[in-house]
Amino acid sequence: NMPDGKAQRPGDVVATMKGDTVEVINTDAEGRLVLADLLWYAQTRFSPKVIIDLATLTGAIIVALGNQTAGIFSNNDEISDKFLKAAESEGEDAWRLPLSQKYRKQLKSRVADIANVGGRAASAITAAQFLENFVSDGIAWMHIDIAGVAFSKNASNLSDKGATGWGVASLN
Repeated sequence: NMPDGKAQRPGDVVATMKGDTVEVINTDAEGRLVLADLLWYAQTRFSPKVIIDLATLTGAIIVALGNQTAGIFSNNDEISDKFLKAAESEGEDAWRLPLSQKYRKQLKSRVADIANVGGRAASAITAAQFLENFVSDGIAWMHIDIAGVAFSKNASNLSDKGATGWGVASLN
């Protein structure tokens, strides 16, 4: 994470496209900074009613759900319920985890608007909470953490071993 002297370091504060500042606590959580800007860009450029993102966001989702089940986080019950039904019918296992203000306090920063990680406890949830900070009110959003299901060491009835394409069938 330190290819040269300009690389991010713990303690750095970076500005996002939204204008919020983020305290870098963990430099290995750089993907969520990119995804945060992408979420903001999509909203300001295209004015969507719904945003669904899939990302290999956290190793913590693997600890929670293993390598057969994706983690779903959403601010909209209708979208997540429809997706979970589609995933079940396609044989792509998914489980919804909570988004709640009680977890948001783990992302507090003394020097920025938000920290990029919330610590070890509930870290898959706080990672999704971090992303939710970059979704405007009124936009239905669902984040699918596919870290555990994006790659398989063995072939299954859904894919050969290797990249699985998890979520494509359910979203379709």
